[in-house]
Amino acid sequence: MGKKRNFSGYTKNTPEHLLLDAGAFFKNFIYEPGGTDNDTFDSAVAAGKLIGATQGGGEFSAVPSIRQVEVDGVKGRAKGLEVIDSWDVYLKATILETTAETVKAALSAATVDTESDEEYDIITGNAAIELEDYIDNVTWIGTLSGSNKPVIIQVFNALNTDGLKLTVKDKGEATIPVTFYGHYSPEELDSPPFDIFYPKKENTETA
Repeated sequence: MGKKRNFSGYTKNTPEHLLLDAGAFFKNFIYEPGGTDNDTFDSAVAAGKLIGATQGGGEFSAVPSIRQVEVDGVKGRAKGLEVIDSWDVYLKATILETTAETVKAALSAATVDTESDEEYDIITGNAAIELEDYIDNVTWIGTLSGSNKPVIIQVFNALNTDGLKLTVKDKGEATIPVTFYGHYSPEELDSPPFDIFYPKKENTETA
């Protein structure tokens, strides 16, 4: 028996297309295609847009709900007869760095009173979700192995609808799991509430 050939998806380009490590999460990160006032990692950190340190990485999901149109005489899935009914979009993370703002974001509908007490910020839940409770965007910034530009994933009109679950334990740190769901805006009903910015090939040379 001759030598068996090994088949693999690994090529010389593979090391340049790996998403590495957990990345970082921001709120209201500005990136507009061709924009001149776009945020960078450093400028967003300086502007206080970093959500904070996380633990255990994160998760992005953009899943369409696809309906199969049934036609008499067609015995299975038919090309061109699938309809997207909706998109379920979210960014998930476990927040390690606890602040009044991260607690507020986890609560979905809450207010932070910074004036009434000299020693404490007072966080109270609200009976209704207001438009200002939605975050313009929650953004994940991650490292692409062969690029000097980050991968950017944005979820728009983001709201954590799972509520606050503050987990504490001995010999450990408190964590807050959050799932920021994207929501359609009235002005863009035909656009699912997310964008993925992936560096072009000319930017995939290691800095």
